[in-house]
Amino acid sequence: MNHLNLLLFILMIIPFSSHAQQEFVPQWSKSAIWYQIFPERFHNGDRSNEPGIDYVGLSWPYDTKSPWQLHRWTSDWYELQSYEKQNKKDLHYNLIRRRYGGDLQGIIDKLDYLQSLGVNAIYLNPIFMAPSHHKYDGMLFHHVDPYLGPDPRGDLKKISQESPEDPTTWVWTEADKLALKLIAEVHQRKMKIIFDGVFNHMGINSFAFQDVKKNQQNSRFGDWFTIKSWDDSAKGTKFDYEGWFGVKELPELREDENGIVTGPREYIFASTRRWMDPNENGNGNDGIDGWRLDVAFCVKHAFWKEWRKLVRELNPEAYLTAEVIDPIPVIKPYLEGDEFDAVMNYNFAFASSDYFIAKRTRISTTEFDRQLKELREAFPPGVAYVQQNLFGSHDANRIGSAIVNRDLGRYGDWGDYFGKSKASNPDYSTRKPTAEEQKVQKLFAIFQMTYVGAPMIYYGDEAGMWGANDPDCRKPMVWEDMVFDPEVFNADSTLRKTPEKVEFNKDLFGHYQTLIKIRKDHPALSLGDFKTVLVDDKQSVYAFSRTYEGKTVVVVLNNSEKNGNVNLKLKGAWKDAISNKAFTAGSLEKAVSVKGLWGLILVQ
Repeated sequence: MNHLNLLLFILMIIPFSSHAQQEFVPQWSKSAIWYQIFPERFHNGDRSNEPGIDYVGLSWPYDTKSPWQLHRWTSDWYELQSYEKQNKKDLHYNLIRRRYGGDLQGIIDKLDYLQSLGVNAIYLNPIFMAPSHHKYDGMLFHHVDPYLGPDPRGDLKKISQESPEDPTTWVWTEADKLALKLIAEVHQRKMKIIFDGVFNHMGINSFAFQDVKKNQQNSRFGDWFTIKSWDDSAKGTKFDYEGWFGVKELPELREDENGIVTGPREYIFASTRRWMDPNENGNGNDGIDGWRLDVAFCVKHAFWKEWRKLVRELNPEAYLTAEVIDPIPVIKPYLEGDEFDAVMNYNFAFASSDYFIAKRTRISTTEFDRQLKELREAFPPGVAYVQQNLFGSHDANRIGSAIVNRDLGRYGDWGDYFGKSKASNPDYSTRKPTAEEQKVQKLFAIFQMTYVGAPMIYYGDEAGMWGANDPDCRKPMVWEDMVFDPEVFNADSTLRKTPEKVEFNKDLFGHYQTLIKIRKDHPALSLGDFKTVLVDDKQSVYAFSRTYEGKTVVVVLNNSEKNGNVNLKLKGAWKDAISNKAFTAGSLEKAVSVKGLWGLILVQ
């Protein structure tokens, strides 16, 4: 073979053998059905570990003087309790001060519930030590918050004896051990679990920032943060620093051209090792299965590239997903195989909102199909299959409330919609979705559980919870065995004309349960290819097929309130997996009726 022929031969085989064409995503994550848990609001499993005002008061609004108590789980969300009325402050002030007592034992206690729903992967909002209800203001990254565990006082004493920046002094607290128990319990059930990594900033109560604040230029952590000026009476300057988007409660970790600088970088890397390989045995099975990275877009790419190398050394099958709420061109650099495997797929949510929820500005079925195709094909092989396909989250109004307020604004206009979807907006309705409106959520769920990508449920959506944007999307979980007060009050403290009954929605839960089982029973829905079968703009009907290892599933969605008639031209005998209705050979070669705001999942 001459040199020219050899070169041509090499060029022919490169596309099939080069690393660039191989998938870099963990294969298990293609079959993940995610469930997002906001720990403080999920379930109170331990009544002995509740925080006190001395701890709660370390976070905004920093009020340690006003009366305070653990808030009753089943109370009316907008009703100020007697202890709250005494501070003479507004509703928002009091909502942020509230604690309901959710903890790690509560999550362990509800793993049976999650299994009965069918989910197999859990994403936990932050659980590391922090005084706020959301815990994005981390004091430490190497310890679970003591008040999420069984012995807060004992844990705090142990932590106080460490040098936080020195991993050789770290101990395992009781809260840490309970987190390891949670991980073990999850793994025993053949489920996965990832933690929230908040590595762009720390809280003002963090060990490093408190030392900087106290010792100023002489602090050994002086280079951890972006300091604008020091306290200096001679120069007439006061201590000032860079907060995340100007929020002083969240001082940003300093970056250079390589991303986060050496001190905090080493601390983050050590904390990463701790939770991914807690027994230090090189066995990734005893640690978490990956991370969700908060505000990943705020940290330079160079840092994430080095951090991914560490994560994959610890566990080659670890899953990394990022919070990047941007158009495709901005997201692309994060998903090239050297940083993240996926993002929280808000673009999926935006397109779905424009198609299923919006009325006045609804996009056509053709446009919906085009946007989905663009998203599927935008990234390297495998990525589309592991994107976290969500609708709502802890940072957005719940899907039920989005439907109630369907024409208030476009979800995809993130900055504008974020404000419009707050309960403080007088044009935003905080009422409960009607049964008719819940049909839209059910239709979306059919799509979500059959489309390419890993579906993610925000806790309580399957139970019919509703709520405006933060903090109203963070209500305590509605459990079937609890009796809740009806929602009598509006967000402006006026009385509703008709109280809203708060209860676990068995019908909606059953719908999600059925759909998840169908997804798990038919691997084509997780692993199969995607082909558009029908795009009917006139009837608002959309159909697609998923095929894997010779088995095909055809999904039909009727996004109109009217019944639709579609001709799928399918040969052979089929069955609708939702209703179990059988279609005899030849019956699907003719027109078939699909109920309004409903769908079919046809299996051979």
